[in-house]
Amino acid sequence: MHDEQLVERFYRSIYRIRRVEEEIARIYPTDKIKSPVHLSIGQEYISVGVCEALNTDDIVFGTYRGHALYLAKGGDLRSMIAELYGKKTGCTKGKGGSMHLICKGKGVMGTSAIVGSTIPVSVGYALGQKYKNSDIVTVSFFGDGAVDEGAFHESMNFAALKKIPIIFICENNLYAIHSHHLTRHHSDNICERVRSYGIPAERINENDIFSIYEFAKSYSASIRKKEIGPVFLECLTYRWREHVGPNEDFDLGYRSRQEANYWIENDSIRKLKDLLTPKVSNLIESEIEKEIEDAFRFAEESPFPDGNEVYEDLFKE
Repeated sequence: MHDEQLVERFYRSIYRIRRVEEEIARIYPTDKIKSPVHLSIGQEYISVGVCEALNTDDIVFGTYRGHALYLAKGGDLRSMIAELYGKKTGCTKGKGGSMHLICKGKGVMGTSAIVGSTIPVSVGYALGQKYKNSDIVTVSFFGDGAVDEGAFHESMNFAALKKIPIIFICENNLYAIHSHHLTRHHSDNICERVRSYGIPAERINENDIFSIYEFAKSYSASIRKKEIGPVFLECLTYRWREHVGPNEDFDLGYRSRQEANYWIENDSIRKLKDLLTPKVSNLIESEIEKEIEDAFRFAEESPFPDGNEVYEDLFKE
């Protein structure tokens, strides 16, 4: 039996992310949203499982497919939607858009549009925490495409060499844009490659939010006790929508609907809802629908930044 309060927390977070992204997909064709969007629909349970095991002051770094991570870690929904609209009230004042979300107060240190680029940054941040003798846990999220980048391998080696306290989460949705990972790799062996650097690595093959949560909870506790260095978790998953945008893309021929159906039929939201009473799930859903309506109304009514904003927040010698 699963803890009822934990199931409720999982369901609230994952349902919230799903409905936010479905609303983004609905509105996107109107051009009110001013940036490209990479939706996490189908993959939400990974961010939720990890972030529910973390503390507010723990730190996460992510990728351009970062809506789920931002919201699961506690990022402000109003600020996120306003950012997608390019509004002044957005989390980066309308300058970053969907791919560059940040909420420092909740430990979301930023997402990036460049594949693999936040991995070395997260390693550097975690090294800084080690020097401070801090008990803050740093977690780095990235997709399977990032393991092809040199920065990934440099980061794995450096993290192992310096025994840096960091959790690496690889969200393996099988495709880097339209390329299946077995057309890019000789073998299905991401964890094996990580272990070659001396880093413990595990794989979760199913969309099992409870196993992900227990992994993150166990290793974050060990990191706080200064017992371990880096660890790696590969989570097999699947994105339901196109690489970038609100639609399906099965007509492109690089993947099949039959392949997707396995994951859709085993949807985490449906599994979690079955563990709750209708009264509880209905209450959660009603509260979230109101919150989403409020957030989009806030974004609609917020002003765009004025012209002088382009000269603010710049780095110069």
